[in-house]
Amino acid sequence: MMIRGKVVGSEIPRFKHRWFGILEVESGGERLRLYMTGTVAQWFLTGDEVEVEVLNEPKERNGVKVLDFDDYRLWKFYEGDKIPVWPLWEKELEAKRYSPLTGELLYTYRLRAREAKYESDFEAIAELEQYHYASQKEKVALWRCENGHIFEANTREACPVCGSEEVHILEIKGSTPASRFLIIELVEREEYEPRILSYVRIDPPIPLMHRRLPNGDLERNIREKVFPEDWFHPAFWPEKIMEELYDELKRKYKRKIARSYLWEEAKWRALAETNTSGARIARVVVHPDYRSDGLGQLSVKSALDWVAERRIPEMRKRKHLVETIAQMARYNPFFEKVGFKFLWETASGRPVLFYPLTEEAREYIERFLREDAYAPEDGRLWRPSYGKVEPLTGPIRFINVSKVFESELDIKGLPEEIQELLKAFGVRHRVIQRPVLRNLNFEIEPGELIAVVGASGAGKTTLLRLILGAANGWWEERFRPTGGEIEVPENVKASVLIPGEFEPNFGSESILEHVYRKIRDINAAVEILNRAGLSDAVLYRAKFSELSTGQKERAKIASLLAEKPNLLLMDEFAAHLDTLTAMRVAKKVAEIIREAGITALIITHRPEVLKALDPDKVLFVGYGTARISKPEGREGDRK
Repeated sequence: MMIRGKVVGSEIPRFKHRWFGILEVESGGERLRLYMTGTVAQWFLTGDEVEVEVLNEPKERNGVKVLDFDDYRLWKFYEGDKIPVWPLWEKELEAKRYSPLTGELLYTYRLRAREAKYESDFEAIAELEQYHYASQKEKVALWRCENGHIFEANTREACPVCGSEEVHILEIKGSTPASRFLIIELVEREEYEPRILSYVRIDPPIPLMHRRLPNGDLERNIREKVFPEDWFHPAFWPEKIMEELYDELKRKYKRKIARSYLWEEAKWRALAETNTSGARIARVVVHPDYRSDGLGQLSVKSALDWVAERRIPEMRKRKHLVETIAQMARYNPFFEKVGFKFLWETASGRPVLFYPLTEEAREYIERFLREDAYAPEDGRLWRPSYGKVEPLTGPIRFINVSKVFESELDIKGLPEEIQELLKAFGVRHRVIQRPVLRNLNFEIEPGELIAVVGASGAGKTTLLRLILGAANGWWEERFRPTGGEIEVPENVKASVLIPGEFEPNFGSESILEHVYRKIRDINAAVEILNRAGLSDAVLYRAKFSELSTGQKERAKIASLLAEKPNLLLMDEFAAHLDTLTAMRVAKKVAEIIREAGITALIITHRPEVLKALDPDKVLFVGYGTARISKPEGREGDRK
């Protein structure tokens, strides 16, 4: 049944305003109460025309017909346009990760993007937010217990004042009353995986924006010089309304009471007046374990679709563009990868990027980039900093290489009982020679990524030691072959990770300090940490001793990359990471190795890691032999 009517009122409980609200609609003298989220209900004005499709029979409550969350569909009319409002926007997604070389599918996430709807959604947002910047001294959400006590915490916990466990989330700190939230949830997941992987917060555009010029001067109200003025006004600006209201309220009430009324009145007036053709991405937070998989880009793309289709946040004017003011855009390019263009810096020096939702907006942006004297080239902000290494000038050659380990067994000096036992097994004085590698002949070309596989004890680590010895000119017995020769280019610069033998020393430095000290470029340091799977600012400032076992492994990888070697040797790669994290890290490390032109030999026992590394060749080591070949499915002849 379809009903055409008008909004006659709304009710938004103060302490449930994010996740519960009521819209009252009148049609033909009959009233309906529609249950929905407060973040949606607050944008309706008395007199707004709406259309309701009743899906389930209304329930009678206190003589009024009520439609619950799943009982109806709702549209709003604005200047002749019909805007879908309820059910809330959602979209099924698949995030597929492919090999950059073969195009083979590595793994797939099944996801759902949707607007936050339930209290549990906002609780999950608070938990995600703490990964972004929270510390022991900074809490990200406000909570309220059944006895009215309000307190700060990062997750739901018992009230610290009265001990009540009947606690509800009140607000995400830093958000505004105008904020709306999009979440990306994992549809198919294991019990240990998080339900929500990321969220995006959408606000109206900021009220004022000035531009800082290269000489330090300010160009005021820069947006209005580039785009139509009414695209950004009237903006959500309760602070300005508060100034206007304060003198009036002060005449009616005592100062303390006036202030308490002030914010509520200013907020509701600002919500009623806000009507822009833009939106602002105010926050993008991705779970730290999933930050190397392009989920930031996917989250932003979904948010752009949501804004365009539903005119988020106000649901009034058609949206022409989305802006974001993001310092982190200097260090991570996911906004630019989506299609945002960097246009200028704010008065405080923060980058501003825009995404056009319409062709008209695109033309304004392109004209500015083409004609403005200070516009950045092509609207680019981020540029890769790691760059390329000096490549090896020639191949690494194994020429008739053999390695024999010799050990001497002597039972003299052992207790008599133990000597008798060993003699019973025929053990007396003996010299044992164990051939590990026999007459190896192969080449590793500059820039190749070689995966080394084989059984435990087969000689894989020995192989790395021999290459390291040849690279550094070491003649200690364990670093030189028993026979044959290993040729390495003169310009070799090797970095090695062999657990228990060669590992980075982090000392008391934070992870970011350690990587920065090695590479001396802060942008490159952040890029390396991101590629190694440590793309969380909380981890940047952590010390090595404070990391989990898996995080320590990723930090070691980052440390090696920071040395900018042209030869990288790694043993037991990703041994302490769970399957998906290991695959994500392997894929990103392989990318930076190839982009930089590093020659790499990486030992792994894990087939899923081998698949994600997507090596140029696989070196099989075992029973004294080594055979190098191209992976199955890769074109080309075996060598």
